[in-house]
Amino acid sequence: MNGPAERRPGTRAVHAGLPPARDGEPFLPGPTFAAPFHLAGPGVPAGYGRYENPTYALYEQALGELEGGAALAFASGMAATSAVLLALLAPGDVLVAPDDAYPGVRRIATEHLEPRGVEVRLVASEMTAIRSALPGADLAWIETPANPGLTVLDIAALAADAHASGARLVVDNTLATPYLQRPLGLGADLVVVSGAKALTGHSDLILGHVAARDAETLAPLLDWRGLHGAIPGPFETWLAHRSLATLGVRVERQQANAQALYELLSGRGDVAADVRWPSMGGVLCFTLASEERAEAFLAACELVADATSFGGVHSSAERRVRWGTDAVAPGFVRFSCGVEDTADLVADVERALEL
Repeated sequence: MNGPAERRPGTRAVHAGLPPARDGEPFLPGPTFAAPFHLAGPGVPAGYGRYENPTYALYEQALGELEGGAALAFASGMAATSAVLLALLAPGDVLVAPDDAYPGVRRIATEHLEPRGVEVRLVASEMTAIRSALPGADLAWIETPANPGLTVLDIAALAADAHASGARLVVDNTLATPYLQRPLGLGADLVVVSGAKALTGHSDLILGHVAARDAETLAPLLDWRGLHGAIPGPFETWLAHRSLATLGVRVERQQANAQALYELLSGRGDVAADVRWPSMGGVLCFTLASEERAEAFLAACELVADATSFGGVHSSAERRVRWGTDAVAPGFVRFSCGVEDTADLVADVERALEL
């Protein structure tokens, strides 16, 4: 029988972080609600919920098994992002990041890092542009597949280039999740994931995590998390761990739905000119002729919620330009496939496009 390291992603997701089976005890222990713990005698910063908690420990063990390394849970994806960018970059350092990265990344870079003396190089989310910006960099941040444009980058190649330039590579792996892509195994130094999306997948949690190949790399982020109190609540952490068991089945259905919609949309003259799907995950995007056409489509869908975020079990879509943070056309729609029956979802989208 294959050991844990050799198991397939779906099996890892079901069993990740579970303690050894004991008679009369649940598979996954319930959440531990505690601020202080008993701590007698001389001690290190421990015995307090801001530094450690059994519920966090099991969830982080599970994340580490999925990512292929060690992991730290944070209160949100932005808490994880802030820890990486603000704890690991100092005045005089250089950050390379895509100019279409998640808006929060760009805001931290321009509103907080640059005023502190960090040089920020925002470049196109494209291999040549990123490579050209690497000389002299300390940290390179990429997002692949990118949101919302769904650009796919070669992680292994960029990791090699970043290391040759003396930089560490950080990969935002939110869209793919470790079920479809494990950046640490491709050479990335750090992985950041928003757990609010496909990882937990029920659109009811806000969490995040950072993963690395070893705990030593995460040590400054652990210190940052404790100092800034960027920890998730134990109940949210327990719900997230519980949700990991269905990661494989959710992602597989979402991906099948995305492929079916891609095939439908690619055959329609009114949208075929700009239909994108990276053959990975449940998110695709397409451009309708105008804002009015896109709004009419969204309003006509019965199974698709008009909502931001992605990766949930319920299909959702939005006209992305409404946020004013992405350089996309007025009729650009980001569509997140849920786990509805494929035939029903395709029929609903097709009917809405015909109205």
